[in-house]
Amino acid sequence: MSGALADHWQAITPARIEWHDDTPYAPTFADHYCSLQQGADESRHVFIDGNRLAQRFAAMQPGQAFCIGETGFGTGLNLLLAAALFRALAPASAWLQLLSTELHPLSPADLQRALHHWQAALDPDLSSALLQQYPPPAAGLHRLQLAENVQLTLALGDAADMLEGVDARCRVDAWFLDGFAPDRNPAMWSARLCQQLVSLSGSSTTLASYTVAGSVRRSLQQAGFVIDKAAGFGRKRECLRGYRDAAAAAVPQQRLRQCGLAAVIGAGLAGASTARALAERGWQVTVLDPTGIASAASGNRVGVVHATPASTWSPQSRFYLHSYLVALRWLRQYRAEALGIAALDGVVQHVAHERQQHKLSGALKSGVWPPQLLQRLDEQSFLLPHAGWVKPQAWCRLLLDHPAITLQRQAVTGWQLSGKRPQLQLADGKVCAADAVVFCTGASTLALPGLQQLPLQVVRGQVSEVAATEASCQWQQVQCQAGYLTPAIDGVHSVGASYQPVADADELVALLTSAAPGSSASLTSNHADDQYNLDTLRQHLPSQWQALGGDRIRLLPSRSGLRCRAADYLPVLGPLPQQPGIWLNTAHGSRGISSTPLCAELLADQLSGLLPAADTELMQALSVQRLTTDD
Repeated sequence: MSGALADHWQAITPARIEWHDDTPYAPTFADHYCSLQQGADESRHVFIDGNRLAQRFAAMQPGQAFCIGETGFGTGLNLLLAAALFRALAPASAWLQLLSTELHPLSPADLQRALHHWQAALDPDLSSALLQQYPPPAAGLHRLQLAENVQLTLALGDAADMLEGVDARCRVDAWFLDGFAPDRNPAMWSARLCQQLVSLSGSSTTLASYTVAGSVRRSLQQAGFVIDKAAGFGRKRECLRGYRDAAAAAVPQQRLRQCGLAAVIGAGLAGASTARALAERGWQVTVLDPTGIASAASGNRVGVVHATPASTWSPQSRFYLHSYLVALRWLRQYRAEALGIAALDGVVQHVAHERQQHKLSGALKSGVWPPQLLQRLDEQSFLLPHAGWVKPQAWCRLLLDHPAITLQRQAVTGWQLSGKRPQLQLADGKVCAADAVVFCTGASTLALPGLQQLPLQVVRGQVSEVAATEASCQWQQVQCQAGYLTPAIDGVHSVGASYQPVADADELVALLTSAAPGSSASLTSNHADDQYNLDTLRQHLPSQWQALGGDRIRLLPSRSGLRCRAADYLPVLGPLPQQPGIWLNTAHGSRGISSTPLCAELLADQLSGLLPAADTELMQALSVQRLTTDD
């Protein structure tokens, strides 16, 4: 999204709905969402037949990808019908991406009522997935996995703003133009929006709409579409159909979803999530880590799934909000709670200082965080009701449990490029070739040949573990302040965590040596860090400190690790400049549990030639290139 548009982010106001015979009606726009009695039939005639989707889906070959864009998600009826048709006609290995915009989303209850009315016409699995994953009203792009090979990216915000933020390299094959009537909602049919449609279209792209208003036809034609009228549905005499190029639309070009062999270096949170995202897009993945699964900074007993609410629309605040939501979706998708490796019972955030009070209060007032995600408990504490804790090692093992993923306990000592295909040199002298190599190596990234010059900072952290007491075993929620206190996991509370950036050059070299892949050295914990963690707990949560024993708290062996971060506290994600096939997913700092699933999806979508679920401004803020430019 351009710099000018970065100021256009706004709080999302849910739709105000009235019901007319189980059909939603928007009094703000004086219009129904669909036909009162024949909404499904109207959708098939106008949008599915208007874009010749049955013929195009049936003609798809294995591994091909198709993208439908929509303005006006509404009840989701159009896209659910299209997805059901795709599943019925396209090869099982084909891939469908759905992109839809909505400024005023329905509430979950209204959406459920609308879909229940059309249940006989819908695929129940797709409808259920939509309802289960339906996002809270937070501005930006939300990814929903409706089926194994059907993704929906729901963009909440102004349609033109949202589409301007979509990567122009992503091509939409068919458009559903389904905003409220042009005379009642002209912003949905503006010349600017029509230009965005063209910028995301290829020569074989088609479009369809129920409206034949002259202003709409002219805007589309001026933007570059060829427009025709067709027989309408029901009482509507005509509807609209269009295409970019008649010859290309008659024989649409097909795009292959890219996949091949991937090597992921590192089996921690970043590596495990990256491997899983790639495997689910059809890649064969080899994960290389000499010390096994989650043995470094990802190996703590327990970690906290949460985010720090903010009151602004900066790339940082948007990334951490949306990555938190994706992390929650992954934990639900892979049944982490049912398997006993996570509990999403809420996280209480206690105010540690005045600046934090301002940020938390501002997050609610500004609408950056909707009330479904953040609630005020009292003047000094807030609740993230869906947050919680996860066992990182068990989580990584679960993610790596996929037939397309192979784990090898091997260290990478370097790489070279053979054409555009990287070849990794392994510590045992063997070579591993891959179509793509992804370094998910945390602090040890700076110990690898060719990556030492990245401007990343190494941070040493220590988590203290204390024995539970009879009173503390009753606690169910994580308590965050300047640090955190977890409920008892296997009779042990985690208290964390110290956070010490390493500035001394000699100390940095020694620490990186201990973190180097294949090194037998390990970090040792120290009493000063334990004392810091306990003093922080005593200062901010004195009653909990006392319940744990106060001055007689029974301290157990602690765990130390190295993390790395960028100066802007955002992860580093994307291709390494001038190194074809080499990618990075690193610098997650102390937030990897929440940040790695979204980064894994963004990276896997880029490698697979699919639409990423993040706007271009956010992708640029995460890119490796931001570290190597002078401005």
